[in-house]
Amino acid sequence: MQRLAIFGGTFDPIHWGHLLVAETALSQVHLEQVIWVPSRNPPHKQAALFEHRVVMLQLATKNNPAFTISLIDRERSGKSYAINTLIDLSACYPNTHWYWIIGLDAFQTLPRWYRGHELAQMCDWLIAPRLLGGETIAQSELICKQVEQQVRKQSHTINWQLLHTPLVKVSSSIIRELCYQNHSIIDLVPESVRLYIATHNLYSHNPE
Repeated sequence: MQRLAIFGGTFDPIHWGHLLVAETALSQVHLEQVIWVPSRNPPHKQAALFEHRVVMLQLATKNNPAFTISLIDRERSGKSYAINTLIDLSACYPNTHWYWIIGLDAFQTLPRWYRGHELAQMCDWLIAPRLLGGETIAQSELICKQVEQQVRKQSHTINWQLLHTPLVKVSSSIIRELCYQNHSIIDLVPESVRLYIATHNLYSHNPE
């Protein structure tokens, strides 16, 4: 049985933090592949055009053969829900043990997701600690255990582990703000992504 991980998100834009999390997951859990799934219509936020975000993902991941990009959300007419993504990818990749790479902030909201308690037991969860808030690993573990308790109250199971990620204090929102203020992002994203953002004048409008 192959071991594959889904890394879903807006990736608006992709940055070094995303890439380090994916690399950590590959090595820590001995995955065959990380499948990046950009959300076309994220349910709770506005984002740059899907096509722009896909090209930036392609530029950032093209040199790693263990990285694959799925455009499974491209033809979805409604909102992008995680459980639909997993169900659709399971049809494309049979005989797979699934993992889901997720940041601590998003994992904390899992019980409130659409069919979140059902999704919780359909894959193992690989959680990137929230470094921007300065939490310790112990605090991150406590938050994860609280989520586990919420899921188990609904008679569902959940398997999770923290990723041993390097300390990288970067987020997509910080990058968008820096672009809006015309500041450099040279150390925050791959150079190909930085050039794409500059060429297409992305994020020069007032960020969300």
